[in-house]
Amino acid sequence: MSEDVDLFTDVGEERKEEKGEEEEVIFPETIFAIKTALGHEKTVADALSRRVRRKKYPIYAILSPPKLRGYVLVEGVLNTKAIESLIRGMEYVRGIIEGEASLEEIEHFLEPAAAVSGIGEGDIVEIIAGPFKGEKARVQRIDEAREEITVELFEAMVSIPVTLKGDQVRVLEKESRE
Repeated sequence: MSEDVDLFTDVGEERKEEKGEEEEVIFPETIFAIKTALGHEKTVADALSRRVRRKKYPIYAILSPPKLRGYVLVEGVLNTKAIESLIRGMEYVRGIIEGEASLEEIEHFLEPAAAVSGIGEGDIVEIIAGPFKGEKARVQRIDEAREEITVELFEAMVSIPVTLKGDQVRVLEKESRE
């Protein structure tokens, strides 16, 4: 048990705040990147979450951003030794990236992107959800405020505009814009 305490005490610079006659030691939060097998980021994040709850590690957040494939970010009052002990023996974990990540390095992963970002009028898309799943279509109109797109199905007998949420399509081909 005393070994667990040592894992959390050597975390670098510490701040001290005075509260009356007592002095409270506050350790800085650190962010570590854990390398995982591609496609298993969510599995590793869930397993980490269960292990953190069971072993009472001082972790504030576990993040598996979709844009950062092959990595899980862990924030807490930890040092490298503590992270290594946390991930030891976990399936799909490939290791830990040396050093800490700063908030500036990862903040663009924390902001959600609009569902229609990257989709333009005239693009050819595949519908990936809903009753027209698997159909190909051309984008006619984009409503950024509602995050909806209006498409025209290729294989329909009659040209009927269909309005879909931006996350229900995948861009197959961009229209050449010159």
